[in-house]
Amino acid sequence: MPKSKRDKKVSLTKTDKKGLVLKQRIIEDVKKCVEDYNRIFLIAVQNSRNNKLLDLRTEWKDSRFFFGKLRIIELGLGKSQETEVADGIHKLANAIRNHSMTGQCGLLFTNRSKKQVIEWADEYEEMEFARSGFVTPETVELPEGPLPQFQHSMEPQLRQLGMPTSLQKGVIILLKPFKVCQKGDVLKPEQAQILKLLDKPLAVFKLLLLGVYTKKHGFKKLKISDNTGENDEEEMDVDNNDNT
Repeated sequence: MPKSKRDKKVSLTKTDKKGLVLKQRIIEDVKKCVEDYNRIFLIAVQNSRNNKLLDLRTEWKDSRFFFGKLRIIELGLGKSQETEVADGIHKLANAIRNHSMTGQCGLLFTNRSKKQVIEWADEYEEMEFARSGFVTPETVELPEGPLPQFQHSMEPQLRQLGMPTSLQKGVIILLKPFKVCQKGDVLKPEQAQILKLLDKPLAVFKLLLLGVYTKKHGFKKLKISDNTGENDEEEMDVDNNDNT
């Protein structure tokens, strides 16, 4: 009987003793998931939020998400043909490395069908408050006049954030029109804070599927248009018998 690829030992000689146990546990978890699940999706995360990632884990209790510790996950998968734990899976490990250089990504191990996962990812998005460094998709302006949505005690905070305000008879007044941000601006911390105080979410928490690995077909890239829900027909047809 051929020796299982999962039995290959992974060297962690550069790891200190404190983190050795945790890293070895992650590696073993990854190897076990490769055996237990039929499909592994490589996912890019737009405007990542920890609370949203926790919600995803709750929603997908029958599956397994891995975010963070990507170098350890690559070791668990195997970064070459000699070290991979399943045939062709080193290509997925290499894709993780390439995409982690340009943004946050992760893995979804699941037994749900490819069609179901793609449809879910196309439809799933949630608005979030933009953070510093975010490029704004629209212009937000406030007219001169009262700001009744704010309590009077917030006037010093608004002024400190750069808004031209004063307190008149217990009401915060904007003394002149104020542009919070211009479309295409890279947000500064003060702008991001004002937008949050205004309850104006501009960022979209979104998952984009970059590729899928199966033992039958290996790793295949998925060309899915950003936020449009349109799928590349050629890539969809690669696995057309894998939808159940």
